[in-house]
Amino acid sequence: MDWLSPENVLAALGVLATFGVLWYERLMPGQKRIGYRVQMDTLIDNDSTNGRGAQRLSLLETAPDMTGASLVLLRIENDGFRTVDNGDYFTTPEGEHAGLTATFPDRTVREVAVTEPSHHDLLHHLSPPAPGTNGAPPDSDSLDAPDSPSSPSTPDNPGLRYDGNQISIPKVPLNRGEHFKLLVLLTGPGVRSKPEVSGRIKEGKVRENQKNPRPSNRVLGLVLGLVLLLVFEPIGIRIWGDSPPPPRGCAQGALTVLGSTAFAPVMKDLSKAYEKECPGVDISVAAQGSGAGIRELQQAGEDAKGDFPARLALSDGPKPDGYPKLKEHKTALSVFTLVVNEKVSPRPLSLDRADVRRLYEGKVTNWEQLGGPSLPVRLVSRNAGSGTRGVFQSRVLGRLEPAYSSRDCRRKDSPEAPVIRCELDSTTQVLRTVRQVPGAIGYAELRSASRADGIRLAGLDGHQPSPDAVRKGAYPFWEPEHAYTYGSPPSSSLTSKFLDYMNGDTGRNLMEKHGHLPCAPLENQRVCQRTP
Repeated sequence: MDWLSPENVLAALGVLATFGVLWYERLMPGQKRIGYRVQMDTLIDNDSTNGRGAQRLSLLETAPDMTGASLVLLRIENDGFRTVDNGDYFTTPEGEHAGLTATFPDRTVREVAVTEPSHHDLLHHLSPPAPGTNGAPPDSDSLDAPDSPSSPSTPDNPGLRYDGNQISIPKVPLNRGEHFKLLVLLTGPGVRSKPEVSGRIKEGKVRENQKNPRPSNRVLGLVLGLVLLLVFEPIGIRIWGDSPPPPRGCAQGALTVLGSTAFAPVMKDLSKAYEKECPGVDISVAAQGSGAGIRELQQAGEDAKGDFPARLALSDGPKPDGYPKLKEHKTALSVFTLVVNEKVSPRPLSLDRADVRRLYEGKVTNWEQLGGPSLPVRLVSRNAGSGTRGVFQSRVLGRLEPAYSSRDCRRKDSPEAPVIRCELDSTTQVLRTVRQVPGAIGYAELRSASRADGIRLAGLDGHQPSPDAVRKGAYPFWEPEHAYTYGSPPSSSLTSKFLDYMNGDTGRNLMEKHGHLPCAPLENQRVCQRTP
């Protein structure tokens, strides 16, 4: 029989050997695993190198007791095949710190920040040290852990704590493959001493990950690879069928993305990229406005009757009150801009917020009152459920917009209104109408506006709109983009995997390409949490 040929027998033995190794390493009882890896350990205070290094950083010249300052980037992850829950961590007899401990021999921890969590929800368990504790000054801007949706510190969730050369890491539940990183500022002479992470978990262990496999594992991998190459050619399809498992980070099924029309272009590109990497997935983007998306998500959750609805709603700004079951996931920071018809100004212009308020109060009815051409002012606004409108009202106007007075932005339907004002359903409609109506002014997401013809962008208070101007705190018209789910998505669901993908490298690159600041990188987390 062909099945008993030497090649097939050898191949079958190879499959058994592979599963044997996997069972021993990861699947057998007692093999829950938390791994750690030092990804960076570098000296930043070169004054201690006797002049052999570069110039000393200016912050080290003014900060006290920073001799031998160094930075460590420590990655902590669940690299096993089983979930590690809160209850898997051992508690000390005294009932104190029950998570992990990171130790930095011969050094002193000065600051610590959480960065690049695989899922933003992990920050709920990693609340930063309370201001003024652990040697951290209340208003320090050096390396503060970014503000995050963390719960207040409690005995069950004490948050991050550091003292001397140790960081106490709380009990963080980690699904398979989930991770977070700690960026640590230290002082002291111990750069050559290797950091260590210790702790105990039930049915498992905490260990340092190897950057490269041991020689014996490398040889075993090559042998098994050759064996598997033999087995899958003659008999693989007969054993497993022709439907391979989804790639890592993928999930099967369908997902509908609702809400913001301003964020719809980046969501369409993200969905196409994810579908390309994960065959068989269907992600549709049905942007109908932030408010409508929030309401539809709420209804879908109620209709699911306990099941998780495959819906994700994007909103320009936080959800309104009355939706307690909707869970927030901050994804990016969106930049918005005022736009005017090109006949108002032949070149980009800048308006003071005081002038914008006068325009929307009806006190300026013709552009010549602001030094422009003799053109009547036409206010092109979004409808009441628009997140973009909410951002404009809170960050620019400081009040609600007046009632609309026109259905087509050309004729006044309310004779008593001082100025024509219309309301439209989407960013695309606003840009098209501003282009077509002389004297029109409106507002829109920056990248969409910058690519439209027949309009001019208007700066505010002397600053032109840009992500860099927002990061510096100079430009006021912006808002974090919020993604909402109905409750917490299951870790294996397409919704959860897609949220992780949005915060990963591809998602960040696409957001930046569309002119948004992704919230996941450390350098953007502080501005994503900033309030007006």
